Amino acid sequence: MENCSSTHFILGNDYLIIYGIDLHDNKDRYFTIGDNKHQKFAFLPLKRQITVNKVSTVNLELENFKSEHHEAHIIINIERPYPPLLRRPAYPESPNSREALQTNIKEVLDLGVIRKVGHNEEVEIPTPVILAWHNGKSRMVGDFGALNTYTVPDRYPIPKVQIHLTQISQAVYIATLDALKGFHQNLVTPRARKYLKIIVHCGVYEYLRMRLFIKNAPSQFQRMMNEIFCEELSEGWLIMYIDDIIVCSKTWEKHMHRLSRGLTRIQSVNMKISLKKCHFGFKELKAL
Repeated sequence: MENCSSTHFILGNDYLIIYGIDLHDNKDRYFTIGDNKHQKFAFLPLKRQITVNKVSTVNLELENFKSEHHEAHIIINIERPYPPLLRRPAYPESPNSREALQTNIKEVLDLGVIRKVGHNEEVEIPTPVILAWHNGKSRMVGDFGALNTYTVPDRYPIPKVQIHLTQISQAVYIATLDALKGFHQNLVTPRARKYLKIIVHCGVYEYLRMRLFIKNAPSQFQRMMNEIFCEELSEGWLIMYIDDIIVCSKTWEKHMHRLSRGLTRIQSVNMKISLKKCHFGFKELKAL
């Protein structure tokens, strides 16, 4: 800092720690350096206009995800005629719930997660839905408990968290990436879709992509991710736990290189990540 040729510089985390810089965000807005709290330094005023594109591209993003060779499948261990437990009508809905349900349906329709079933299509196993409320917001959830009862389990192993925690503890730099919309990035085979029909007051819809709370969804998503990141996993610096991707490194140079490789792999299959849930270059993080 003492060798700077300019009186203007950008404060980064490393400078703040090394030189003991304290930021004071009051009406005067200044910062101090070290133990000398009487000498105040002003911030450089900076104004920049940023244009934000508010048009959502999530629909296009999900449709472009290259999961054709990683389609999830469902096998049930019961033959026709299916029991009444698998053929249930829609649950009663209050006016408020009906309005919220229509909003939820429109959202996943626009995302390409479900499609409307035509009036002349066969519906053998309709599943009613419920609305889960949290902080005033609703989420449509299929009541797939009955289907899960008759679904043949997929024994593909989910990694043990304890093993991953040991691996993370040895890293100096950590980055986490979260798959956008999670299981929705995993297509469902055409044959399996007949089991994933939901029934509501306004008709029947069919899931085109895997859904949370469906048996085997975690194991099949884990299999897909392991196949995509097989090379990185074999080298031992990448951790995959269902829809969480963790990059571990002992040096900053390796961390940048590994992040570049991981993001390149993600782009190669058009996988989408949720940027607001990602963290890069941290020494400590809450993970898994």
